[in-house]
Amino acid sequence: MLTSTRNAKVVAAVRLKKRGFRDEDRRFLVEGAQAVGEALADARLESLFVVSDADPLAVRAAQAGVSFDVVNERVMERLTSTVTPQGVVGVAPFVDRSLQELAGPGVVTILDEVRDPGNAGTILRSADAAGALGVVFAGSSVDPYNPKAVRSSAGSIFHVPIVRGPATGEALGSLRDRGYSIVAMDRHGDEDLFEAELPSSTAFVFGNEAHGLSESALAAADRRVRVPHVGRAESLNLAAAATVCLFEWVRRGRAPGAALEGLVAAAAHDVRSPLTAMKGFGYALARRWDDLSEEQRDVMLRGIMHDADRMDTLLRQLVDAARVMSGHFEAFPELVDVEELVRQVADQEARDPEHPPVIWAGPRVTSFVDGGRLKTTILAFVEALVWWGNEGGIEIAAEAGDRSLHLRASRGSKELVPEVIGGLFEPRSPGTGGGSKIGLYVARRVAEAQRGRTWADQRDGRLSLHVELPIGGAGSAP
Repeated sequence: MLTSTRNAKVVAAVRLKKRGFRDEDRRFLVEGAQAVGEALADARLESLFVVSDADPLAVRAAQAGVSFDVVNERVMERLTSTVTPQGVVGVAPFVDRSLQELAGPGVVTILDEVRDPGNAGTILRSADAAGALGVVFAGSSVDPYNPKAVRSSAGSIFHVPIVRGPATGEALGSLRDRGYSIVAMDRHGDEDLFEAELPSSTAFVFGNEAHGLSESALAAADRRVRVPHVGRAESLNLAAAATVCLFEWVRRGRAPGAALEGLVAAAAHDVRSPLTAMKGFGYALARRWDDLSEEQRDVMLRGIMHDADRMDTLLRQLVDAARVMSGHFEAFPELVDVEELVRQVADQEARDPEHPPVIWAGPRVTSFVDGGRLKTTILAFVEALVWWGNEGGIEIAAEAGDRSLHLRASRGSKELVPEVIGGLFEPRSPGTGGGSKIGLYVARRVAEAQRGRTWADQRDGRLSLHVELPIGGAGSAP
């Protein structure tokens, strides 16, 4: 048991109460059972302090390979920022991302000079519940890693992507360039929230608790919107206003049924091509079997197998999409040889003689993940790179750390504009070119259901698609 507040481990953790030291170490404190539990579930926790080794979170930490120390009450009081500590404090690495990783369509919240950590944490929690793509802490807004903000988020800081520090103008410009409608929330706004247009890609901007939005932020917005009041209260608390706005966006048609209907329509278009090819091959074999050479029969049979595999993948994607959207997704992690999985995909795609080769380009990697879902994701990546890439084979590599697996698929490609790269993981409407209309979208949703993430980038003439999954997967969609 650690009994001294001068213990090196304790001192290193206590210093994380100050922003300067957090930024230096790129770590922050996680207080309370709820937040620590979420950090463990997301494989984000580095270490843990508890007042009893019988604490269920200590047991979970040990099972996950996370070190923990038992401390006395005095040390726990030093570690925490609350009057009545819950007896558990963790240390986690920063989880923030870049603006470019917030890819729509979806809803984003931008905080412009927001200073109250309690508001910040509550907004994170509401954004998580609304399925937001991210929360941007712009300008000199409060640090989302402030202990009170982390505590108020109740673990949502590990679920919803956060971006720290860009200037408000930079954040608004970046999102507008990628097709977002910028909606400034202003109590004197000329549009009623419940009547204003809220597109599928909407960025809400909220200002300082006392002074509201800056003139520059208001000027940069596409519209100024207010939350209507019928009572005598002058205004809503910032976090309450943000919650109302986020769920008004959700109410406008983000219902799972509507989204699934669109996916089915897109998938139906994808299914038509392999189904037509299979029917053509089948009729030819049935009617002209004796007239065909052995080589011709082999080519047609291989074509049928290839198209059957394609339809099987599409159906798996649709089933997984339905499970995620209904909240019934469940992962089945197992020890997977990732190189062998890629070789299976390579053999499957090689049935099409015109398909570019799929090449494993890294050392052998094994990882404890859902192998079936990972294979479907790889197939989606490969198909997307066939369409968006234009040079050479498709190279796939992976790295497995203590807590996550990162797989990358890449191919030579012409230069794509940022809006295209940012929208690769969104479903496309029928008639918008070749390639799968839903594959990358389902890959993203399935990764997120396992508390992982996906993204795309382009460097040195190569387009790369990435998926990062926590080791062990997740039991169900959050």
